[in-house]
Amino acid sequence: MNYKKIILTLFFLTGCTVNNSQYSENIFSNRGFTLLSDVSLIEKKILKKNLDVRSLEIVHNTLPKGSKVRIINLINNKSINAIVKTRNKNLFFYNSILSKRIYDELDISPKEPYVEISRIRENKTFVAKRAKTFDEEKKVANKAPVKSVSINEIGIPKTKKIDDRKSFNYSIKITEFYFLKNANELKKRIEKESSLQNINIISINDTKHRVLLGPYTNINALQSAYNSINKLNFENIELIRND
Repeated sequence: MNYKKIILTLFFLTGCTVNNSQYSENIFSNRGFTLLSDVSLIEKKILKKNLDVRSLEIVHNTLPKGSKVRIINLINNKSINAIVKTRNKNLFFYNSILSKRIYDELDISPKEPYVEISRIRENKTFVAKRAKTFDEEKKVANKAPVKSVSINEIGIPKTKKIDDRKSFNYSIKITEFYFLKNANELKKRIEKESSLQNINIISINDTKHRVLLGPYTNINALQSAYNSINKLNFENIELIRND
């Protein structure tokens, strides 16, 4: 028996993680752009019926009906507790729809409706579909919670005012790898299977290599790039705010 290979395999399974710091003991947390519940969403067939304007209810693209959540406006750090009224799997780039009361109380800017939605701890745990990735890291990736599109904030002050925020500037984080060679293989795959440009690999440290698209300085370009990469069936995509 080749004990060296066994040891290396055990090291890989215990040391290699497709990691997201927003997860703690299977509690779901998601950063992304949100929408205000209004008649325009019904006209676009995104909603069948508006949320009650006075309610503390949201529509989410992943969390099931009845989930208790905390919503934070990541621009001004205002927060509120709410409940998921229903799940809408047709939401892709936007992660949620908020009632007018929540939208107003959090002072959300329509130009940059940037929020974090965290599931409040319950007995049930959130389970998502397995991530699609390379076979070499699939066993590890499948043990990690998978989330929908999210936005990670980099260096934004807690008390930052909307009028003082910097220009719109985001990158798309496709995933992170333990091995640099896997990041390079993914970059080659994206170049081969799409027309996307500006594909970068950022080595955070020796065991964390991040594959990024961008940066993008307007929401239309960001959404277009996301829709393109989404066709390759990645599930663990994040949007990173560059400040």
